[in-house]
Amino acid sequence: MNETQPPTPRDAFDLLIAGNQRFVDGTPEHPNQDATRRTETAPSQQPFAVLFGCSDSRLAAEIIFDRGLGDLFVVRTAGHVTGTEVLGSIEFGVSVLNAPLVVVLGHDSCGAVAAACSALENGQTPGGFVRDIVERVTPSVLAARAAGRESAEEILAEHIEHTVDLLLDRSRVLADAVAAGRTAVVGLSYRLADGSARLVATRGLDAAVTGAS
Repeated sequence: MNETQPPTPRDAFDLLIAGNQRFVDGTPEHPNQDATRRTETAPSQQPFAVLFGCSDSRLAAEIIFDRGLGDLFVVRTAGHVTGTEVLGSIEFGVSVLNAPLVVVLGHDSCGAVAAACSALENGQTPGGFVRDIVERVTPSVLAARAAGRESAEEILAEHIEHTVDLLLDRSRVLADAVAAGRTAVVGLSYRLADGSARLVATRGLDAAVTGAS
C-alpha cells in the first residue's frame, strides 16, 4: 500500500487477506508493531479498514490479519450484533477516518448463534442483556432455515450477510459511501481451527476476489 495515496477498497481488501494468509501459513511479519509506528500514529490515525467482529476472545483482529498499530479500526460485540453505538462507530471510521473498507467478521462455533438456534428449538432464552443479543441473532437463523439452510456453516453465513445488509440499510452514511465507490463492505467467515477468513458477502467490491478461499 502506498502510504502517500489512500488505498482503494480493493487494495484494502487484498492487504487484509494477504495478512490473513501469512497468519494461516505461520509466517506473520508483525508489521507496524514497533516503536517507530507508535510514534508515527500518535498524532493521528488512518486505518485502512473498519473491522466489525464478534467479541470472541479467539478473534483478535490484528493477530489473525497480521496487522499493527493504526491499521484497523475495530468494533466488536458478541455475535457481531448491531446497535446505535456500533453504527456510529462504523460511520466514524468511514466518514471521519476515511477507511475504504468495512469488514463484518463472524466465526464458526459462535456462542451467540448457537444460543439463538437453541432458543428457537427449546423456547428458552438467556436472562439479562444476553437475551437481547440472542434476539438480534434470531432473525438470521429464521431466514437461513426458511431458505433451507440448516447447517451451522450456512446459518453463520446467513448471519454475516444479514449483518452486512443491516449496516447498509440502517446507515445512510455507509450506503452513500458504498454507492459512491469510496468504501466497500464485505463479510468474512473465520475458521477457528485453521485461522482462515473466507469471503461470504460483498457489497461494492468485485465479486471475484483474489485470495479468498
